[in-house]
Order: sequence, then C-alpha cells, then structure tokens
Amino acid sequence: MRDYIIFTDSAADLSREQLEEWGIKMVPLKFQIDGTTYCNDHSDQDMAPKKFYDLLREGKTVSTSQANVEDFKERFQEYLAKGLDILYIAFSSALSGTYNSATIAIKELKEEYPDSKIIAVDTLSASFGEGLLVYYALQKKKENFTIEQTAKFIEEIKLNVCHWFTLDDLFHLKRGGRISATAAILGSMLGIRPILHIDNEGKLVMIRKIRGRKAALDALLDEMSKRFDSKASQIVIIGIIHTDADEDAKFLKEQITQTFNTENIFIQMIGPVIGGHVGPGTIGIIFLGKER
Repeated sequence: MRDYIIFTDSAADLSREQLEEWGIKMVPLKFQIDGTTYCNDHSDQDMAPKKFYDLLREGKTVSTSQANVEDFKERFQEYLAKGLDILYIAFSSALSGTYNSATIAIKELKEEYPDSKIIAVDTLSASFGEGLLVYYALQKKKENFTIEQTAKFIEEIKLNVCHWFTLDDLFHLKRGGRISATAAILGSMLGIRPILHIDNEGKLVMIRKIRGRKAALDALLDEMSKRFDSKASQIVIIGIIHTDADEDAKFLKEQITQTFNTENIFIQMIGPVIGGHVGPGTIGIIFLGKER
C-alpha cells in the first residue's frame, strides 16, 4: 500500500501547531484589506487573527479569494513527485470555489502522474467542521486505512458534522446580502442574535433569531443537546469556534464539559477567510451529531 498525505485548506481553521503535530499539509486561501493581499498560511504574509478582528472593529472591510488551480498543482506536485498519494479534505463547495479548483488541478495532475491516487472530498463543512473531518481522517490513517477507505469514511460521516453558531454583529449578515439594512439596524437596537448552521448542502442558513447574547449561547447548547451523538465515534471531539470571543468560548467549554461529560474540546479561533464574513464576536459549536 502506497503512503498518502492528508491535505486541507486554510478554511479548516487549524492552527500552525495542529498542522505540524498532525502532519497535515494545507493549501491557503487569501484575503485582502485596503488593497493589500494576505496569504492565510500562518506565514509572515499572514495576519494574526486578533489583529485582523481589531481592524474589522475599526471599520475595515475585507474580501477573500479562493485557492486557484495553480495553488493546488504547486503544492500537490511536491508530494506526488515523491511517490505519495494525496487525500484532500476540502472547504464546502457551496461556500467557495476552492473545491472546484482542486478538482480541475487533480484532473490535470492525473495526466502527469497516472499511477498516483489523488482524491478530494467535498466536506460540505467549514471552519473546524472541516478541521474535525481532517482529524478523523488522520485517525483512520493511523489505523492503516487505505486512502480509499479513509475517503469513504469521511464521506459517510460528513453530514453528521453539526455547525451551530451565533453572530454578534448583524451588519455582517447585511453586507453578505442575507438580511436588509433595516433588519440589521432594528435587530441591533433590540439585541437580536441570529442562530445559524450549515445545512446538508453545505450552505449557511439562518434558523431563528434570539434576543440577547446569553440566550443565544444557551440556544447553541440546546441545539447540541438535540443532536449530539456520543456513539458517533469512538473518540468524542467537540470544537468551539470563535472570532475573538474568548470569554464566551470559556463559558461554552464549561457548560459542555459539565453537560456532556467530555474534556476532548478544541477551542479554535476562526481565521480571516471565514471571519471576514461573520465578523468579531461570532461563536459556535462543532460536533458529530445524529443529523445536521
């Protein structure tokens, strides 16, 4: 059996330390602020998340761009040339064209490396939802699963990955065209907090609106209680994602630890690529559930 490398992209919101410890390779997406382009790859060309969110609070606007075909070809070729196969765990195709870029790159690379296996899995997930699937893929690789077996396993569980989160600033939904300017103004005045999730098509969907931050956090825990499946995997992993909302993340961790009797909790800072669309103060819970 040929060895294989697990790739993901920066929308998985994995830290530099996690990537290095787990041996995961990453294809970065990019973001732009004030005409300057940054590469979201934990390098000197990247920007620390806290600095990024401070800029958003100052009113800076951000745009993002997907990884392109050449990005994938350049990074994949390094390992294909060494005789390694590649399993790419991808950002939801409903939220970015990155997966499509990867499939084009793979088609071209298979002509150059006909004996290599290059598999891309559209996770229909984002942030640590995507990162969680990377983690489970790594566990299967450690269990000596073949590249095909690992890809099949991820396909089988990906619609069990639940993403539930709330935003602090309705104007980010307004900028994304999801609500009107009037709704954003009135909602902000009334302290409305939207509850959102990623559906089975990999799309961002607003489920309902809650008045007050504490009530919104309680609503996230309630959604988790309805869906959480402790038998979904031998290793129960829960992710708390946030955009510079440390205190709320600590609160959720305490509640989850007490309620679900697990300490396998990753607190992950959402990076600029996704954070630029949801804004500071966003917080969410990622876990394997009975359904999304």
